[in-house]
Amino acid sequence: MTIEWRYTVEQDLGILSVSGYLGPDAVRRFEGAVGWAVGRGSGPVVVDLTGLRGWSAEGQLAIIEAARRLAEAGRSLELAAIPADGSLVPDGDCPPIPVHAGLAGALAAHSARHSEPSNGRHE
Repeated sequence: MTIEWRYTVEQDLGILSVSGYLGPDAVRRFEGAVGWAVGRGSGPVVVDLTGLRGWSAEGQLAIIEAARRLAEAGRSLELAAIPADGSLVPDGDCPPIPVHAGLAGALAAHSARHSEPSNGRHE
């Protein structure tokens, strides 16, 4: 099984929604999705994992590598709703990866930080 992804922009956040199973066979597809996000925006990227059924060790490493890649582009990565079957434990040289209970929590956290009006939603 692989993943499906969709990238949208909401409240000046890039939202990369991922569903399926982030296993070894899906890592390349996820890396491509991250590349898409890197090329389209300038703010933080929230990876919404609400629809993810699970992830492998390779999938977790792909998330950590995505955080590094975004940091190199001057952006940050945040997670919404990590799978119940594991926790993300980045190594010492990984940028911080905030984890929110869900996408609504991530959006609320950014609304609280930026009280200016949103520019709407784009896909």
